[in-house]
Amino acid sequence: MIISTLPTIISQSSDTDSATWRLDIAADLNYFNGHFPEQPVLPGVTQLDWAIKLGCAHFGYGVDIATLEVLKFQQLMLPGTQVDLSISHNAAKAKLVFAYSDGDKRFASGRIALNAALNTALDTDQTTGAS
Repeated sequence: MIISTLPTIISQSSDTDSATWRLDIAADLNYFNGHFPEQPVLPGVTQLDWAIKLGCAHFGYGVDIATLEVLKFQQLMLPGTQVDLSISHNAAKAKLVFAYSDGDKRFASGRIALNAALNTALDTDQTTGAS
């Protein structure tokens, strides 16, 4: 995981298996420095890091990523915008599905597969002595 701080969260709503945060992508965020001088763009790795941090914290996972699936960066996220980060939780598969959007405009999306299911199985095996 990269070392980053979250942007300003304007609002948040959730139910059992999903959550949405309205984020302020302020022009003075350090992530825009040098990326790119002629037109600042929020790096995809920062967008991914925010989704991992917020999703894992909200749904009670440690940050232990197995794989990233179907990552798509459809539009540039520019300084001075506001976006919704929506994350749904598939507990059976230990996956978080995220999307950044603003109305019909989609910025990025993907799936985060977590090692949580594997860790639970390993913890059970160690506790019971099974191998």
